[in-house]
Amino acid sequence: MSTPTTNPTPPSPTRTTPGTRNSSGCVSLAWRIACGEDPGAVLESIGKGEHRKRSWDWLDWARLDQQEPEGDWTTWLLLGGRGAGKTRAGAEWVRAQVEAGTRRVALVAQDFEDAREVMIEGESGLRAVCPPWSRPAYEPSRHRLVWPNGAVAHVFSAQDPEGLRGYQHEAAWSDEVAKWPDAEGAWSNLQLGLRLGARPRQVVTTTPRPTPFLKGLMEAGTTAVSRASTYDNAANLAPAFLTEIARVYEGTRLGRQELMGEVVEDHAGALWTWDAIEGARVGAAPPLDRVVVAVDPPASVGADADECGIVVAGVAGEGDARTAYVLADGSCQGLSPAGWGARAAALYAEHGADRLVAEVNQGGAMVEAIVRGADPAVAYRPVHATRGKRVRAEPVAALYERGRVQHVGAFPELEDQMTRWAGLGPSPDRLDALVWALTELMLGAGTPRPTVWTL
Repeated sequence: MSTPTTNPTPPSPTRTTPGTRNSSGCVSLAWRIACGEDPGAVLESIGKGEHRKRSWDWLDWARLDQQEPEGDWTTWLLLGGRGAGKTRAGAEWVRAQVEAGTRRVALVAQDFEDAREVMIEGESGLRAVCPPWSRPAYEPSRHRLVWPNGAVAHVFSAQDPEGLRGYQHEAAWSDEVAKWPDAEGAWSNLQLGLRLGARPRQVVTTTPRPTPFLKGLMEAGTTAVSRASTYDNAANLAPAFLTEIARVYEGTRLGRQELMGEVVEDHAGALWTWDAIEGARVGAAPPLDRVVVAVDPPASVGADADECGIVVAGVAGEGDARTAYVLADGSCQGLSPAGWGARAAALYAEHGADRLVAEVNQGGAMVEAIVRGADPAVAYRPVHATRGKRVRAEPVAALYERGRVQHVGAFPELEDQMTRWAGLGPSPDRLDALVWALTELMLGAGTPRPTVWTL
């Protein structure tokens, strides 16, 4: 949402508009800021005394993804990147349950140390989010948290699923379930004890991993899923942290999992795995002997047309040390033929390429005309697909297995196609372009071959 330039005034929400009013019915401060008001001006508008009073009202500050979802759910699953604010959301949900009359709560972490340092004593833990007049006391010898109103939260370690037996709860908070060693066992025992009150519910906060347990929980009909990324909470994180993690991890599998809160997994039948791609990632390429731009043109034009796959790759070394380097993914969708031709020609010039190869099964001479219309000096070679896409891709996948291909940086959309496509479904245009580029450099006619001398 763009920031208004003068006198920003958010539209007036109704009392029932979710996420726009605090517990007293006032327009929430977070919502006013999200609508473009300057944070400093918002705080000044309510005065220091009112600010102190409202600082403990979570609905004044929570993002929508941090607020309890509507609907008929039993489990609220909050998937978030590192620092996304999921711990704060879990703690505030438990606090709200206790203030509403809940008296028996379960807190489950990977181990007791994590429970204490994150869920209880952490900066966003239960003791920090509760105001002084209702702050609970932690009794480590009994593994429990006791509120002044008599509510009790028993603390459990997921490493000891049997330890949950015999306890009963009205509500529960489970943290980082994706790294529990025996998630099924601990979860089952927790559910058997979640049987008090008119409607027992639970919140689960975790950075995702593609585990069968987590995927099953996401797909359950009684689960409501919220998502948040590290960047959603940027205002509360150190700028240097965001800059550094973006430089190192953005676009990688680890970054998508740990920062964006995505469940990133391999797909059955795909020729590439995420582990193989991560193992092939480097920060820079050495001086290159050749550079090519490969184009897989779309068969149609317009907003709904297939993508035009455009991939740049180079090669260096000799013999068994000969290695290809993927340099850029310039693929695009919705451009006219002149548009994608100009993009391919620009990448050709930018990377100092010596050849542009393009599949011409559906375009024929027209593809060359498009490319030369963008830059007549391009060294152009047409390529024809005489075998199926998977058959053409398999030798290239084998190059990855042998460590003969490196990715210079991250190419999220291309790598998604590589790890998802199993030979069926829509044409993987970025992947096609990658295969043509690496075939030209490592397997095709442009690859130097040993000379055999006859005496």
